[in-house]
This record gives sequence, C-alpha cells and structure tokens, in this order.
Amino acid sequence: RNIRRSDLVVDPIPFQDNEFDFVTAYDFLEHIPRLIYCPQRRYPFVELMNEIYRVLKPGGVFYSQTPYYPHAPTFRDPTHVNFITDETFSLYFDDQNRWAAMYGYNGKFRILEQYSQGFYLFTKMQKVV
Repeated sequence: RNIRRSDLVVDPIPFQDNEFDFVTAYDFLEHIPRLIYCPQRRYPFVELMNEIYRVLKPGGVFYSQTPYYPHAPTFRDPTHVNFITDETFSLYFDDQNRWAAMYGYNGKFRILEQYSQGFYLFTKMQKVV
C-alpha cells in the first residue's frame, strides 16, 4: 500500500521532507549517472544525494553499499555508470569539504563509518542540520 515508484535518475524521491530515520542504497548508486542532458545539463547523482538528505529526519542515517574503484566489479557491469571511490562521500557530500556544492549539492552528512569488504565500500553517514 505504501510502495511508490519513481525513476530516481530524473524524479525526486516521492516522499515528504524529514520523513525517514534512515535511507539505504545497496548496490544502487553505481547505476545513477553523474551527468545527463535532459534537455539541459543535470547532475543526477548530486540531485539524488540532495533528495536523500531532504527525506531524512535531522540526525537520520544514510547507509550505502557499492562496488568501488579500483576493483574490477566496479567496471564489469555495463549498467554501472557512477564510479565511487573511498573519497567520494568524504570530499563531496560530507559536512566539512562539501565539494559537490559547486554542482548544486545543499546537504551535509557527517561520515560515521566507512570501510571496505572485498570490492564493496560500505558507508554510514548522518544528516547534519
């Protein structure tokens, strides 16, 4: 009954602001393009990170598991279009550097934990208001 569909490459997350205590993205972010023209230039990965920030309650947690560079599974699947490194979240989407702000990012996440296991990068970040 509460399931909603959305193409998160081009559509917002179909929920209200500050609705969730946590959001998960397991084997998902690598499928979100970094850049598209639709018809003008857009940054879907940055927009999605804004949306995740928006729907999380203050202090809410975002969990991510994604194949990461330089491991072969990152590139093997032809639908992987977003290559994450161990610095992607801490430099672009954290509460200190926020380098993604130059692309329209307006959130702030505190990196609570990040570790690798095999070819996966596991990241746990908390929404900072």
